[in-house]
Amino acid sequence: MRWKLLLTLALITAAVVAPMCVFTVDRTEYVYLTQFGKHIETFDGGDDAQAGLHFKWPWPIQSVQRLDRRLQYFDLPGAELLTRDPKRNTIDRTLTLDAYVCWRIADAKGVDQFIRSVGTPAGAQAILGQRIASELGAEIGRLELDDLINTNPEKVDAAREQLRRRLLYGSASTASLEKQAETEYGIEVVDIRLRRSNHPPAVREAIFERIKSERSKKRAEYESEGEQLKQNIESEGKRRVEVLKAEAEAKSRALKNAADVEAERILNEAHKKDPQFFTFLKKLEEYQRILGDTKSTLLLSTHRELFDLLFDPPKPGTPVPPTPTRVMDGAAQTGKPDTPATKQGRP
Repeated sequence: MRWKLLLTLALITAAVVAPMCVFTVDRTEYVYLTQFGKHIETFDGGDDAQAGLHFKWPWPIQSVQRLDRRLQYFDLPGAELLTRDPKRNTIDRTLTLDAYVCWRIADAKGVDQFIRSVGTPAGAQAILGQRIASELGAEIGRLELDDLINTNPEKVDAAREQLRRRLLYGSASTASLEKQAETEYGIEVVDIRLRRSNHPPAVREAIFERIKSERSKKRAEYESEGEQLKQNIESEGKRRVEVLKAEAEAKSRALKNAADVEAERILNEAHKKDPQFFTFLKKLEEYQRILGDTKSTLLLSTHRELFDLLFDPPKPGTPVPPTPTRVMDGAAQTGKPDTPATKQGRP
């Protein structure tokens, strides 16, 4: 009976102790193995040779601590930070900024440094958050308000990228946070980015009113410029119309003069071909002018010289002597006594 009891106790002890002697390494974690508190080995789950089942002595001889090897992030507490004025002389613009930090344990070698310096992910967040918030405030103080809040997205993106690089990699006057975090804490700071930037609630209403006032002023400037541009266009249009009108009138006069010259030339050529007929037409025109007068009485000579051409037209080749006639006050007179006659009758 005694050996059965001992066997039962041995089996119970093995059932209790056996799980304490076995541990697994997942691909998403580091396993930190210690013996009586002293670091013995670090298992990296990302390495196929180290991931899987392992054995150890039961606690309290050996113990394991598991740490996530994946990328982690945490939000920085919102803070009101100051920016410089456009001339970069004074600091008078306040912004409320929200940012986040992405980090992870650097590698299997950095696990020991991480556990010794910060201990846990919560400790890492506390240390990194305090340090990054301080450096973020210093870097924001070098920027203008327009670098972070602007209607031009390209300018904002460029300013935020510059801020990110200065926080991660440092500058001529500041050390690299990325290298310091890896050296001192075994942490790889992957990224630092602004999530949101805004004005503090206490000054938002005043800022909105100022924006409205500036927009109204800008609108008035645009309207004034538009009105001035309109007047300039109208003046230029009127001037152009006058120039075109003057050019058109000058061209019209030139064409008219040319037409008159051409008509005179054609008339002269026609006159040269038949001078008698030309003289006959001229006299007919003179008759039309005289007889077309509104007066109803016409004084003519008894010899009827005025109408000789009507009753005795010229023969081809026969010159037509001109009739000496002068018109005074709507009446045709000659050197001989006049007798009254109507426009349709003969004396």
